[in-house]
Amino acid sequence: MDDQHDLFRPRGLHGVDHRIVSALRACGSDPRVAGAARALSWAGEHGAVWVAAGLTGAAVDRPRRGAWLRGTALTAGAHAASSVVKRVVRRPRPAHVEPLVGTVGRHSFPSSHATSAAAAAVAFGALGARAVPPLAAAVCVSRLVAGVHYPSDVAAGAALGALTARLGARWMTGGTA
Repeated sequence: MDDQHDLFRPRGLHGVDHRIVSALRACGSDPRVAGAARALSWAGEHGAVWVAAGLTGAAVDRPRRGAWLRGTALTAGAHAASSVVKRVVRRPRPAHVEPLVGTVGRHSFPSSHATSAAAAAVAFGALGARAVPPLAAAVCVSRLVAGVHYPSDVAAGAALGALTARLGARWMTGGTA
């Protein structure tokens, strides 16, 4: 590459973020991958799939109904926390790729989808919901394939969600916080 072109190429972590989201967004050129990314993004909007999973767990697993409901509350709380951080940080979404999905807001850090997905993976995974962690990972990747988040947005969101659920684990299972 020539020196002039390198002036416009982001460097450091920001450059890595750009290159990874560009590569993963390119995967979305396959209609099947794009369809899956859209569906996962839609399902994860406002943590809807995780609230539905928690309420289903509460309905089906009556002996641990309280734990399922508290896990759902932790997941929703993690999502709310990410929304607050997003309003403080105000990082713009990737502008160098065409997004596959619309977004509710214009800020990307942290990914609220990743936050609620990781919180659900930790909370519901502790209750034995084995399908939740791989689905949560797929939701996280979908945000990169959809071109609406940088990898650092997703990583920070996942860390926030996992930490939130982990901190609330005793409360979730009926102990004190």
